[in-house]
Amino acid sequence: MAAQGASKDPLHGLTLERIVTHLAESYGWEELGTHIRIRCFTDNPSVQSSLKFLRKTPWARTKVEDFYKYSLRKNKLK
Repeated sequence: MAAQGASKDPLHGLTLERIVTHLAESYGWEELGTHIRIRCFTDNPSVQSSLKFLRKTPWARTKVEDFYKYSLRKNKLK
């Protein structure tokens, strides 16, 4: 039986910074930019510049979070 109040959301408790960092460590910026076609991953990428953009852009944040969940399901994260 699941613990009371436990979330089934794989993103529960993860910060956006942790998600971006984990993706960058697992894929590298170049490959990440091919999977998620947004400029913050292709042009002079960094965690801080990506966070700044993703926090202001809901559609891009959704793409990153969806790709993170996909990567978890496929066991592609290091």
